[in-house]
Amino acid sequence: MANRSLKLTDKLYDYLLDVSLREDKVLARLRTETRKLPLGIMQIGPDQGQFMSLIVKLIGAVKAIEVGTFTGYSSICVARALPPKGRLICCDVSEAYTAIARKYWALAKVDHKISLKLAPATQSLDELIKTGHSGTFDFAFIDADKPNYGKYYECCLTLLRPGGLIAVDNVLWSGAVADSRKRDADTTALRAFNARLKRDKRVDIAMLAIGDGLTLARKR
Repeated sequence: MANRSLKLTDKLYDYLLDVSLREDKVLARLRTETRKLPLGIMQIGPDQGQFMSLIVKLIGAVKAIEVGTFTGYSSICVARALPPKGRLICCDVSEAYTAIARKYWALAKVDHKISLKLAPATQSLDELIKTGHSGTFDFAFIDADKPNYGKYYECCLTLLRPGGLIAVDNVLWSGAVADSRKRDADTTALRAFNARLKRDKRVDIAMLAIGDGLTLARKR
């Protein structure tokens, strides 16, 4: 099949950001601070954050959930796109990284919209299901440990309303998913997850070559 995707060189990516990015000083500062961390590469790109804000607004989301918060860039993008009474639940296990997130939530003036659950995400998601939140969320973002993507997805799908949207990050994994020589746990898990979503008739899907690959799954 002919490859009709444009190769995004560094020069072209810089141009893309220059003519379209509306990142404010708070997000820019957070991105700079996060980049200096040992795992700073885990941060989503600013273009992806802006894209996620747009789709959250497009679906009219009021209630959202995030699995994997890190230092808070994506959560700010999502929370800002929610209406004044909107709510975002963030699931993470790192007190150190989410301490940075808390600081920037306050600076971005979205801290009143966000609730942080510091526990294994499967535990937090199961608790939401058990306490009657199934079918009440509009949007979910999954960006955490790859071997558990399947579990996170199933929980989020249960929590999502019909017509709600799940965004799943890192689905292209720097190209490793297409390299049969790569058989580490993360790559194998992502490969299996991608194949599983293609077969899942409960959702409509689109995989986008933005950032490290982003799949959108709309609950039917």
